[in-house]
Amino acid sequence: MVTVLTYGTFDLFHIGHVRLLKRLSNLGDRLVVGCSSDEFNMIKGKKTAVPYEERKEILLSCRYVSDVFPEHNWEQKRNDILREQADIFGMGDDWTGKFDDLSDIVEVIYLTRTDGISTTQLKDYIRNP
Repeated sequence: MVTVLTYGTFDLFHIGHVRLLKRLSNLGDRLVVGCSSDEFNMIKGKKTAVPYEERKEILLSCRYVSDVFPEHNWEQKRNDILREQADIFGMGDDWTGKFDDLSDIVEVIYLTRTDGISTTQLKDYIRNP
């Protein structure tokens, strides 16, 4: 069984999220998602519109996602990869090169993002339609 692992905030769940999760799930048999906790997002300077527990429920309702766990800090990724026995660590290409240090324990890949959509764009549009 091939396990794929990814991370994200997944606030204001949109088609870009769906397409990324679908592409990641097609790389293996099981897709596990580390979803940033509300506390971690505050540390990163992000304010989410949807609380963690609801974002987790949304992710779990997506047919491409097998399991979700909270991401509390940057440093936990190595332990998560080992715990989940991940074969592939996948992220959007806006993170290219940032996680290459994990390639000693997992295959690291970066997938292109969906053009024309992002949570930031949605939030901007809601503020200024």
